[in-house]
Amino acid sequence: MLRLPAVAGHFYPAKPEALTSLVKDCLEAGHSSNRLKARACLVPHAGLIYSGSVAGAVFSRLALPKKILLLGVRHYPQGADQAILSEGAFRTPLGDVPIDTQLALELRKECAALEEDGIAHSREHSLEVELPFLQVLDPGFSFVPIAIGTHDFAELTQTGAGIARVKLEVVGP
Repeated sequence: MLRLPAVAGHFYPAKPEALTSLVKDCLEAGHSSNRLKARACLVPHAGLIYSGSVAGAVFSRLALPKKILLLGVRHYPQGADQAILSEGAFRTPLGDVPIDTQLALELRKECAALEEDGIAHSREHSLEVELPFLQVLDPGFSFVPIAIGTHDFAELTQTGAGIARVKLEVVGP
């Protein structure tokens, strides 16, 4: 599946040059030569004019692995409560970002609640707005998108435990 941009031109610029310039400006807000190792981080996902400097400050401080798991909230009612995409790519104005099929399959094996669901991802912006930061910082990465549309603590705890069983690369000092 090729997931096309849902919010380009609304939440961030649709033109590659303008998007790259904005992302680089946001990344400079928190630029640090000392990249930190992190197992997880939380970044905002609003339009970049509102939250880009905070997201840039976080991303600019991280040593990024080549395989990234992105979890985001699902704002629309359509789709599975815990929706994953296991193959294809997400497109942004900066190009296509490949989904890491092998990592997705490992996650699906360990997380019973994850359902393959393109509908949940089709209009959702929470993951899409993070991708340009990652594309500018490290264009060679792959990722697994998961859209979360439930507040059920037991389900989320089970998924968190499943994610913990999957060996995810952590890079940095």
